[in-house]
Amino acid sequence: QVHLVESGGGLVQAGGSLRLSCAASGFTLDDYTIGWFRQAPGKEREGVSYISRRDGSTLYADSVKGRFTISRDNAKNTVYLQMNNLKPEDTAVYYCAAVHFIATLSPAPYDYWGRGTQVTVSS
Repeated sequence: QVHLVESGGGLVQAGGSLRLSCAASGFTLDDYTIGWFRQAPGKEREGVSYISRRDGSTLYADSVKGRFTISRDNAKNTVYLQMNNLKPEDTAVYYCAAVHFIATLSPAPYDYWGRGTQVTVSS
């Protein structure tokens, strides 16, 4: 059974950093594209970044480019999202998700989702 569990969220001041983790079980991480998404109150879920299956290529939303870094540890079956220089507009629930054959920042095709972790950035 596929499970994704996010951790690492919290409250941080603007300019601070957090590292989110997405621990996967029930499947081999290397076979799936793993994406990070976020959803703020009253807003649609948006793609933040992904790391693709096999070659590990990455993509970032323009709003986080240069501040966030996604990485994958196959030995630990875990994907990370390092978030630096956080801004109040980064406040949201962050989710990781997995999709098998494609790589996209659109949330629609993703098959498996974690329950999310709250990130709050104070000004």
